[in-house]
Amino acid sequence: MKGFLEDANYSIGLLDEGATLADVIDNCIYEHTHTGKKAFYVGDLGKLVRNNMQWQNVMAPIKPFYPVKCNSTPGVLEILGTLGVGFACSSKSEMALVQDLGISPENIIYTNPCKQASQIKYAAKAGINIMTCDNDIELKKISRNHPNAKLLLHIATEDITAGEEMNMKFGTTLKNCRHLMECAKELGVQIVGVKFHVSGSCKDLQTYIHALSDARCVFDMAEEFGFKMNMLDIGGGFTGSELQLEEVNHVIRPLLDVYFPKESGVNVIAEPGCYYVSSAFTLAVNVIAKKTVEYDKLLPSGVEQARNDDEPVFTYYINDGVYGSFASKLSEKLNTIPEVHKKYKEDEPLFASSLWGPSCDELDQIVENCLLPELSVGDWLIFDNMGSGTLGEQSAFNDYQRPLIYYMMSFSDWDEMQDAGIASDTLMKNFFFVPSCIQLSPEERFSTAA
Repeated sequence: MKGFLEDANYSIGLLDEGATLADVIDNCIYEHTHTGKKAFYVGDLGKLVRNNMQWQNVMAPIKPFYPVKCNSTPGVLEILGTLGVGFACSSKSEMALVQDLGISPENIIYTNPCKQASQIKYAAKAGINIMTCDNDIELKKISRNHPNAKLLLHIATEDITAGEEMNMKFGTTLKNCRHLMECAKELGVQIVGVKFHVSGSCKDLQTYIHALSDARCVFDMAEEFGFKMNMLDIGGGFTGSELQLEEVNHVIRPLLDVYFPKESGVNVIAEPGCYYVSSAFTLAVNVIAKKTVEYDKLLPSGVEQARNDDEPVFTYYINDGVYGSFASKLSEKLNTIPEVHKKYKEDEPLFASSLWGPSCDELDQIVENCLLPELSVGDWLIFDNMGSGTLGEQSAFNDYQRPLIYYMMSFSDWDEMQDAGIASDTLMKNFFFVPSCIQLSPEERFSTAA
């Protein structure tokens, strides 16, 4: 394994052929077992390169604008910026992060549906003009604070499935679009396009058909008011699966060719977030406490399950929780299952277990019920697919500290970046490649510092 320094804050491990993510995790656990047993991430930045290639192969010419709130760590933003991906920002801090990378304002959109006036002014000063809007109050606020704004009307989609609630639902109706255009005309605000968003949990791809049809209606409506529309944002909701990407493309491509053909001059963009980063990050946590509990208190209410009365039931506390890396657990189901790092026999008994964070708060439950071999304090658990919604703003709860991040990339992925047409001098400028770095022996620890 080799390393190259990017800046004073973090480094990336450049892996020799044959080295794997599991090797990196093993080495990091070895190091942490001897130095403090802190939770940590391993981020495979090469996965971002491969996902971007997949996007270009399937979805081009739709340009991706990465939602910074999904994962705002410097390694992710720098790699995506180097790959030419645009950025969708929801706050001043996110806009500033992206600007520090030297990203052009034309490649930044301000997508927060409820913007603070001070942050609208910041966008205006920074030359970030493209932003979204779905109501007249927001429209008037933008007109007062950003006269050069170029708005995408955010229209609602009917993508709520059974069992989902309609809380935090954004987007306006077709009927209200006409009212917003009348207001924009009076206020002298430019409307340049349409945005919609289909949730990744939506199983009915017909939703895209309805949304694209509605978007075309809004474009036609805009012509009546004299607006020159040139942008369509089809939002996020891309899970990271190549199959899902191909299924979405199969549905939308014919409609885009009919409603927004190349000669129309309409630029189609999207906001793939977890698509890029979810599978790129793995989280390792340590068991800090353990206790035996009554079985009926562990199971969800209304669930009954036969068991041996002599069989123990365990509750484990780990050194990360919902006030840290598992924050998304407060609003949605965990999309990954824990894997025990230590080796155990195939016939070793499994016990009903629950996992909790370190806060001692009743909301800090990570896994309600799962089967695990008996663990000891100090054992490690591994969670895959932890790159989305886990590495944003740092929590202020108690003394929570964000886990260290160990970035890695294989030589083959590095080569792919260069083969993609990214100039080597750009890489040198962004990553400060140090080819003469000391090579680590198999006995040495992988020790890139986050």
